[in-house]
Amino acid sequence: MSMRLMQALGVAGLIPFIVASLGVMFLDDLLLALSQRSFLLYSTAILCFLGGTLWGETLPEPAAGQGAAILISNGIVLFAVLAMLTAQPLLAALLLMLGHLALLWYERQLPHRADWYTRMRSWLTFIAVLTHLMFSIGLTMRATP
Repeated sequence: MSMRLMQALGVAGLIPFIVASLGVMFLDDLLLALSQRSFLLYSTAILCFLGGTLWGETLPEPAAGQGAAILISNGIVLFAVLAMLTAQPLLAALLLMLGHLALLWYERQLPHRADWYTRMRSWLTFIAVLTHLMFSIGLTMRATP
């Protein structure tokens, strides 16, 4: 049951990425600004949430060697916030995209991950990265006269 719930929530979690990136590509004025801010804020929130899951994994039984996960968890949150503080939407989107990829890379190195979870996280991250590219293309198209 929880595996299916996680998969459903993962897929549902892609919807704001897709809607906001399409909004940046096709909307104007207030809806464009809302799409842009929503995308970046949502990407930051998801990256922080995923970073927090690393911290949460250490709680049941803190063990030696989990210090790296705690540091990565905190580091990814700080990285996401700093990306937003650039106040440059294109740079922020590219940095957040790199943060998502880096976190996935780190998670794939962990030995205790279930195969289904690793596969799910991989394709969810792949789609999230595609939406970051769509967002970036949308911003670039608007900046070109």
